Parts: sequence; structure tokens; C-alpha cells
Amino acid sequence: QVQLAESGGGFVQPGGSLRLSCAASASIFSANTMAWYRQAPGKERELVAEITGGTSTHYSDSVKGRFTISSDNIKNAVYLQMNNLKPDDTAVYYCNADYSNYGYGGRPIGGPRIYWGKGTLVTVSL
Repeated sequence: QVQLAESGGGFVQPGGSLRLSCAASASIFSANTMAWYRQAPGKERELVAEITGGTSTHYSDSVKGRFTISSDNIKNAVYLQMNNLKPDDTAVYYCNADYSNYGYGGRPIGGPRIYWGKGTLVTVSL
């Protein structure tokens, strides 16, 4: 089992910034991808940003240009720098890790190995 622990959430006014951290109990170098998801009340959980190989990144259109995901293999941590926050960014943010063993067929060998943190709340409001 891999444990993920998020931190850095809080209350911020619109236009403010926050930096979220996710500490993993296992080497993130061994992970296929590390990602940040978020879920607002009454809404489905959605992908915010992901990073593969420590360099290749992908962002949702709603946060592109404002958020930046990064990782540190030595510290086994992943970060999400959030700038110019909007009220719509209010949600519980979850760290996600994919340690699945993918073969040539693309299907996880031995089943998927997906892990989630408990989440950290980000509230953007006046």
C-alpha cells in the first residue's frame, strides 16, 4: 500500500495563491503518473493536473496558465502551485498516484494500483 498525504489547503481571497503538497510513502519515481484531482460539493471528481516522468505535464482547460504541477523524486513529493485563484476553484483537492504495471496491451497486469490521499480543502471566497 502507498499512502499519500496532502497539505497546504486553506482559505484564500479571489486572485490569491496557494501551494499544495503531497508526500508519498513510496518512491514517486516508480509511479507511472502523479496527479491532482478536485471535487466540489455536488460535482464529480475531476482531473486538475498530472505529471509523467517528472517532466511531461497535462492540465485541465479551466486551470491551464494558472496552475503548475511539479515533483521531487528525492523528497517523494508532488506539488501544485495555484495562482490567480477563482471562486470556482473551491473544492477538496486530492493527490493521486498510478503505480499500475502496464504491459504492451495497455491493460494493468495484476490489476490496477491506484492510490488516493484524504484530500485538502481549498476555499476561495471574499
